[in-house]
Amino acid sequence: MSEHDLAELSAKLNYEFTKPELLEEAVRHSSYVNEIGDSPLKDNERLEFLGDAVLDLAVSHILMELFREEKEGVLSKCRAAIVNEKVLSQVAKDLSLGDYLLLGKGEELSGGREKPSILANVLEALIGALYLDGGFSKTKEIIHHLFVPVLGRIDIEAILDDFKSVLQEFTQETYKTRPDYVMIGESGPAHDKVFRVALYVQGKLMAEGEGRSKKEAEQKAAREAFFCLTKNL
Repeated sequence: MSEHDLAELSAKLNYEFTKPELLEEAVRHSSYVNEIGDSPLKDNERLEFLGDAVLDLAVSHILMELFREEKEGVLSKCRAAIVNEKVLSQVAKDLSLGDYLLLGKGEELSGGREKPSILANVLEALIGALYLDGGFSKTKEIIHHLFVPVLGRIDIEAILDDFKSVLQEFTQETYKTRPDYVMIGESGPAHDKVFRVALYVQGKLMAEGEGRSKKEAEQKAAREAFFCLTKNL
C-alpha cells in the first residue's frame, strides 16, 4: 500500500490524518500481519472494536436529529436497519475500501476484498481511526456524509412497519440465526378469528403476539422481541 493510495482514500473522506499510521492500521487485515510473523505491525481489529461503538453512537445522534418526534423504540429499529453488515459493506464498496486492504495471500486468493464481513469490518476500523485522530465531532460529520445517502436507499416507512424483517436481520447478525414463529392458538368464529403466535430465538421464547391474521400476530411478536433484544444496546 503506497502513501499515494492512502492519500487518495483520505481525499475521498475529505479528511487528512494527523497520524497517518492510524489509517495504515485501519486497512491492515489480521491475515496480512499473521503472514509477516514477528512484525510489530498491528492489525485493524482493535480499531474495528472501537469503530463499532463510535458508529452506533454517531448514527444514534444522526437519527435523533433527522427524526425529532420519533420514540426510542423507532429510533433503535432504524439504527438496526442501518448499522448492519449489509449496509456497512455497501458503504465500504462505495468508498472502494477493498482496493486499499492489506490482506494475506490466502485471504487474497479467497476473494477477501469482496467479502461483506471483511468490508464491514474495515469500515468500522476506519471509523475507529478517524475517531482517534480527529475526535467524535469530525467523525460524526464524516459518518453523516457516508450514511445519509443510505437512508435514501432504505424505505424508512416500510422499515417502521415491518418488524419481522428488521428482527431477522438483527438476529442473523447478532446470533447467526433466524427467529422461529410457532402458531400456538386461534380462537373466534371463522369470519373473526384471532391468531396467537410465539416467537423463539435460539430455542428461547422471546415474545408472543395476537392478531386478526397470522401475519399481524407475527409482526406484533417480532416488535416485542426486537425491543426486548435491543433495549440494552
